[in-house]
Amino acid sequence: MPFMARRVVLALVCLAALLGTPFRAAETGGAADMDPRNTAIFAGGCFWCLESALKGQPGVVDTEAGYAGGHTQAPTYDQISTGRTGHAEVVRVTFDPVATSYAALADAFLTKAHDPTQKNRQGVDVGPQYRSALFPLDSAQETQAHAAIERARAAWPRPVVTTVEAAPAFWPAETHHQDYYAKWEATHGRPHPRAAAKSGR
Repeated sequence: MPFMARRVVLALVCLAALLGTPFRAAETGGAADMDPRNTAIFAGGCFWCLESALKGQPGVVDTEAGYAGGHTQAPTYDQISTGRTGHAEVVRVTFDPVATSYAALADAFLTKAHDPTQKNRQGVDVGPQYRSALFPLDSAQETQAHAAIERARAAWPRPVVTTVEAAPAFWPAETHHQDYYAKWEATHGRPHPRAAAKSGR
């Protein structure tokens, strides 16, 4: 990125911090990894489980747990957990568009990463913050999101309840929530019980 462009992006980040609003590089000409063409946001239950499932998909470069779809600015985990902020626990996925596509990741999300037939829950996690949703970042992703849901309906014996919601502000979750299962396993020398149950280990 040219020197002047870097200075503009830095100024925008600082301004966003001062105003208390999220910085979305895809809207401001920032880093390539924020380009909506190679970024996807999915919600499907606890973001610990979802991040772990999506991280291993082909073409995924990075994942980040966070919050989206609500009305509270800079929400915290405690606020989200009440179910009253309107947010969902989400995972923002950065992917290599040469190695995979939004459509392929949406299919994996809907058929491998979670159960899209459970409304406002995944297993024991219950509440609107655990809803199943795709948050497309542009019109092309919105079209692909709806198409992926149609494909998923043929793969599940029960009705798919996943929604497609307007592209939201994305708020990163607290540091200790990032890569939670990997951190837990590194500390304890064994998989987290929930991760182990999900993988059959």
